[in-house]
Amino acid sequence: MNIPRILDGKSVAAAVLDECRAEVAALAEKGIVPGLAVVLVGEDPASQVYVGSKTRTCAELGFHSRKIELPAATTQDELLKVVRDLNADPAIHGILVQSPPPAHIDEEAVIRAIDPRKDVDGFHPENVAKLALEDPTGFVPCTPAGCMKLLEVAGISTQGAEAVVIGRSMIVGKPMALLLVSKKSNATVTIAHSRSKDLPAICRRADIVVAAVGRPEMVKADWVKPGAVVIDVGINRVEDASKKSGYRLTGDVAYAEVAPLCSAITPVPGGVGPMTIAMLMKNTLQAARQLG
Repeated sequence: MNIPRILDGKSVAAAVLDECRAEVAALAEKGIVPGLAVVLVGEDPASQVYVGSKTRTCAELGFHSRKIELPAATTQDELLKVVRDLNADPAIHGILVQSPPPAHIDEEAVIRAIDPRKDVDGFHPENVAKLALEDPTGFVPCTPAGCMKLLEVAGISTQGAEAVVIGRSMIVGKPMALLLVSKKSNATVTIAHSRSKDLPAICRRADIVVAAVGRPEMVKADWVKPGAVVIDVGINRVEDASKKSGYRLTGDVAYAEVAPLCSAITPVPGGVGPMTIAMLMKNTLQAARQLG
C-alpha cells in the first residue's frame, strides 16, 4: 500500500512564525510595533475559537493586538464606525472583521469600508485586483497563501501541473486559482463547483486537487488519480457520539480512502488550518512595513 507524504501544517506554520519573530525584532529597531485589530460581532462559537487563536498568536509574536467584541445586535452603521476608527488608528496596521457576521450585516460593505492598506484578509476589491495583476504590494488571502506555502516547503512543483480547485469563493477558491495560474506557479487550473458536470472525472485529471467546498468527505477515492497531491481546505464538524465533545472534525476529503492513493496530502486538523493564522501574521507584518 502506498504511504503518502503528510503535509504537516503545524510544523510549517511554526517555521513561518519563527520568521515573523525575527521580523518583529527588526521592525522594533525602527520603532514599529505591528498592530492587528480583530473585530467579532456576535457569539458564534467557531468564530470565538478562531479569534482567540489569532489573539494568542499576536501576543506570542509581540504584536500590538486589539480584540473588539460587539454584541450580535450591533447595527451596520455601528460596525462601520468601528472600522473607520481603526482605519484612522496609526497603531493598527491590520484590520480583520471575523466572518461570518450576523445575517443583518452586509459583509461586502464592511470589507469595502476597510482601508485596503490594512486589509490583511486580502478581500478588499483593490487587493483582489492586485492579486490578479500579480502586484506584490497587495495582500493575498491567508488560506490560499498557506496552501501555496505548504506546496513550496514540500518541494512540490506546480510548473505545468494540472490543478483542480473545488470551490469558487472569494475566500479560498478564486484566489487559490489565481495563485496557481500565476507566472510564478504556471499551473493549468480548472475551477470546479457543485454545478460542474461530472465533477469526479474533472478531479481525476488533476495532479493537484484543492478541496474547498465545505462538504464533509465529499472527495472520494474514485475522484483522485494515483500519485496526485491533495490539499484539503475543509474543516467540518460531524456528529460523533464516541467523542467527548459530541463531534469530530473532518475535511472535504474522505481521508482514509483517499490518502493511500496520494503522493502527498494534508490532514484535517493540522494541515491547512495552522497555515491560515501564520499567513495572517505575515500579512500584518507586510502592512506594518508598507505603512511604516
